[in-house]
Amino acid sequence: MSALRWTRGAAGLGRALSSSGRRRPTSEEGTLSGLCSSRRSSAASPREQDAQKEWGHAELLEVLEARVRQLQAESRSKVKGKKVQMDRPAKGRSSRWSQKLEAEKEMKRKRQEFLDMQQKQTYTLHTEPRIWSRKDLADCLQPSKKGAARSSEEEEQRLARALQAALPKLGSCTPASAKAVVVEPNTLFLQQKFLAFFECCACTSNMALAHHVLITQHSKCDKQPLLTLDMYNTVMLGWARQGAFKELVYVFVMLKDAGLSPDLCSYAAALQCMGRRDQDVHIIRRCLKEMVEAGFQPQQLFTDLDLAGDERAALLRAVRKAEPAFSLPPQAPDPVNTSTLLKEIYAKKGPKSYPKLHLPLETLRDLFDEQLRVELSPYVCIPSVEKAPVMTKEVTEARKTLKTLREQWERELLRVLQQTKATTACQAHEGQPTLYPFLCLLSEEEFVSMLMQVLQVLPAQGEPLLHLAHDLGLRVLNRHMVKQKQVTNHVQKLGQQYSEYLRLLASDTQIGILKPHPAFTQLLETAAEPTLIFETTEVPMLCPPLPWTSPHAGAYLLSSTKLMRAMEGTTQHQHLLKRCAPAQLHGALDALTQLGNCAWRVNGRLLDLVLQIFRDKGCTHLGVPPPRSEAPRPAQQQLPPGSSPLQKAELRKELARCLKAAREMHSLRIESLYRLSLAQHLRNRVFWLPHNMDFRGRTYPCPPYFNHLGSDLARALLEFAEGRPLGPQGLDWLKIHLVNMTGLRKCDSLSMRLAFADEIMEEILDSADNPLTGRKWWMEADEPWQTLACCMEVARAVRSPDPTAYVSHLPIHQDGSCNGLQHYAALGRDSAGAASVNLTPSDLPQDVYREVAAQVEEFRQEDAKEGLRVAQVLKGFITRKVVKQTVMTVVYGVTRYGGRLQIEKRLREISDFPQEFVWEASHYLVRLVFKSLQEMFSSTRAIQHWLTESANLISHAGWPVEWVTPLGIPIIQPYHREAKIQVKGGIQSLTFTSSVDISQKPNTLKQKNGFPPNFIHSLDSSHMMLTALYCYRRGLTFVSVHDCFWTHAADIPVMNEVCREQFVRLHSQPILEDLAKFLEKRFCSASSTRSLKPSERVLVAKLQETLRSLPETGTFDLQQVMRSTYFFS
Repeated sequence: MSALRWTRGAAGLGRALSSSGRRRPTSEEGTLSGLCSSRRSSAASPREQDAQKEWGHAELLEVLEARVRQLQAESRSKVKGKKVQMDRPAKGRSSRWSQKLEAEKEMKRKRQEFLDMQQKQTYTLHTEPRIWSRKDLADCLQPSKKGAARSSEEEEQRLARALQAALPKLGSCTPASAKAVVVEPNTLFLQQKFLAFFECCACTSNMALAHHVLITQHSKCDKQPLLTLDMYNTVMLGWARQGAFKELVYVFVMLKDAGLSPDLCSYAAALQCMGRRDQDVHIIRRCLKEMVEAGFQPQQLFTDLDLAGDERAALLRAVRKAEPAFSLPPQAPDPVNTSTLLKEIYAKKGPKSYPKLHLPLETLRDLFDEQLRVELSPYVCIPSVEKAPVMTKEVTEARKTLKTLREQWERELLRVLQQTKATTACQAHEGQPTLYPFLCLLSEEEFVSMLMQVLQVLPAQGEPLLHLAHDLGLRVLNRHMVKQKQVTNHVQKLGQQYSEYLRLLASDTQIGILKPHPAFTQLLETAAEPTLIFETTEVPMLCPPLPWTSPHAGAYLLSSTKLMRAMEGTTQHQHLLKRCAPAQLHGALDALTQLGNCAWRVNGRLLDLVLQIFRDKGCTHLGVPPPRSEAPRPAQQQLPPGSSPLQKAELRKELARCLKAAREMHSLRIESLYRLSLAQHLRNRVFWLPHNMDFRGRTYPCPPYFNHLGSDLARALLEFAEGRPLGPQGLDWLKIHLVNMTGLRKCDSLSMRLAFADEIMEEILDSADNPLTGRKWWMEADEPWQTLACCMEVARAVRSPDPTAYVSHLPIHQDGSCNGLQHYAALGRDSAGAASVNLTPSDLPQDVYREVAAQVEEFRQEDAKEGLRVAQVLKGFITRKVVKQTVMTVVYGVTRYGGRLQIEKRLREISDFPQEFVWEASHYLVRLVFKSLQEMFSSTRAIQHWLTESANLISHAGWPVEWVTPLGIPIIQPYHREAKIQVKGGIQSLTFTSSVDISQKPNTLKQKNGFPPNFIHSLDSSHMMLTALYCYRRGLTFVSVHDCFWTHAADIPVMNEVCREQFVRLHSQPILEDLAKFLEKRFCSASSTRSLKPSERVLVAKLQETLRSLPETGTFDLQQVMRSTYFFS
């Protein structure tokens, strides 16, 4: 995978472009050196500068030589190298470098001795806490007198007295809820660090260390505010699982001593521990009594807490010992979604036609076993599709050297890891939360393997250390969770449950920057290793994904997957999902399950063509990135002596442009390499793409590199694994889809597109038969690869004996007509706007972009008549293409500034347009575009303004904006003010920005600008999910790319009918009214405003007034959508 990873600085590129094997003259070298380095000013004479330069070179050579001697002395391996002839400087002038390296070596030796001593050192862990607040608690924990050993019975009595002393005084403690104040970012970060440390200790059964650190921190009065109730509960729960009553009592007493009130989790930990130890009934009853007085009922232990099987049993044992008549609360009936939009989906009556997979049960079971083996492996190795190099001596030696280096690095990484564990263990024993328990999650060999894998994929230009640390942390966590599931009987249970699920699906037949050394990068390129390594979650699944049954269960068999992907650091989404009634999410969960159940296969013939182009020189026009050898090079590779500063500056700019283009080309090339290698790996296989969603409810496939949300090439490589006969209308839809992909007849009717397809049938067949040697008509299409795939499918269909019986696997698309504006027009019942975006029936499709361009042209003509220069210059240049992107994105919140940049980019692409007017013309045009949209979509702008103003008031009052979609998905915008936090590391200190949403104030600008587009995105996702669920009920295969819906050619009429029905049903709901009611209840109620400042209450009053002043709506009849041919087409 790293064979193609390369990059150089401007100087490196300059050297690479010069002829190899030839020494550049001194004057030339000086010129390029000046070009490719930072500018410096010097008052020295030319002779002095030459002397300084020569001394600098000699000094550098001396440093390198000394470093080589040091490395040779330290290394045990034999290194072969060429002898380098160098001129030594005057004797004694560079001895300081040798002294410096010797000092460094001595320091390294002493450090190693210190680490070795740490590894051998033994530590005593604290077990009994120091009590600060109450003498009665301290007396109960007093150790026995010196020399007087306490019997086990006496010890039990002492602990029981200590627990009894802690229980009745809870009323005087500060309630935990009162502690919920705004916390400084650095304090919050420390609290998260402590909590993560304690949780990790519990995961690794290292409770003695967690207990020791908790006691150490509790014993410091100034550190007690850092300790939260969750930390004490975490340690108590860890001891409870081990049945360690003594240690649990100590923690319970410390919790009381810290001024905190136990919550339900605290009592559950104590009772669980007593259940495991068969504790005295009196202390259990006392604990239950105090729990009830604190406001908790015994039934809540089993309804409000997420308990494992053995934890639940121990808890029940303790409760029944104290209350023999206690019975578990009755199991609640399965919740049913009551949304009116989903009423038919979950109705028990009525005919259903849910589709089955085309594979028999036994095949699906085999696929499950194979996928299970994949996820139990640490990674997946896939052959690269890159053209294999000729196995020259150089390549062989490079691979041999790489193997030797990796063996050395593995040994060194293992040594450093062991030292790091010893150091962090020492720091933890001093009472600090460290990485030590995290380094115990996996074996040392597994850690080294992961680190080597990170090195393998490290790009030559480097990667922020923060990103690497985050990625490595996630890998360790996921691997640990998989291993834990192996240890328990989770895998066995999963097999049983998944087998039942398959019966339903089976067919009825049966920072800082970490950068690799350039020499290592070059070595990787030369070796050109033939294998790519992927995480198991980066590869499509080989069996149907697990159905989504909750926000924490679904998708991969063992690897954890978030239901809602969100920006790093945000947690409010997870809190909202937790608070949701289970039935409220049924629609979203089932839609994600249905999307993931679509089986795929690779279009093998198309893949062969792509690989042929990819292994040659690529083709930028066709979306196949060229290799590094095709990177752009400066027109002038070297400057003659005496070149001017301006010429040097121009060459420096050109070098920078070439470097930027080369890096972008490399990035695209690697992306294509991953995609094509995965496609080749999955050739002749059936696979699945599990889905999750973003915070707005928009759905995405989980595997990142090979999915149907990619480019034209990525989509063309995918076919439905299950085919459907074309039937009477399928061939017509195939032809229409082909014309749609070309982009040649966007404004024609469907019948005209069909006739056009028949006219060009000769070109279609030639493209299918001779894609690379024929007339290559397909290459001029808007979506060339999808056009070619459709040409091949049409050719096979028309040549089959009976086209109606031809089994087609090609997905056919139906795309929304500027879908964001469609939702706005439906919300505002805007008749004029609805007609512009095809919500009303018409003989020809309406083109809103062309209409806006025409409106802008009218404004331009008026201004030109009045003598406005920029309007006169723009004559003949206002086209659909110039305004399209701005019109498309204005509905998603693009500002005038962003719109101006979009139009500027389009104008620069027009070669005939006078470039000196680009800036002025883009300012002028963006104003006219917004003016046109204001006139054409008056209700749209009114709704946008209402949403923006509401979000502005909400965020200024101190809240992030939140709402609930029509399908019941809770949404909260993750835009908060950033706080900088510094983390000290071994390599360097990392400074990262934190936007932890539980404490940071909202970013008012992002909140108000993001609300309108995010709200519309939540509506288009609701429409898509409704269409998916009802298509599934009708027996269709359905997938989507947001507002582009895919199914088989034969099923297009049914999908179109369902799509229109669900849009009408969705917008028949009082969406804006329900939104206003929710926002008023959430942000304007007495409970929400009780703690606000007077100035914030004024904002809330204004918000309430705004929410009650809904935008006026028009008279558009939604039922017209049912008769609109071009609503989705």
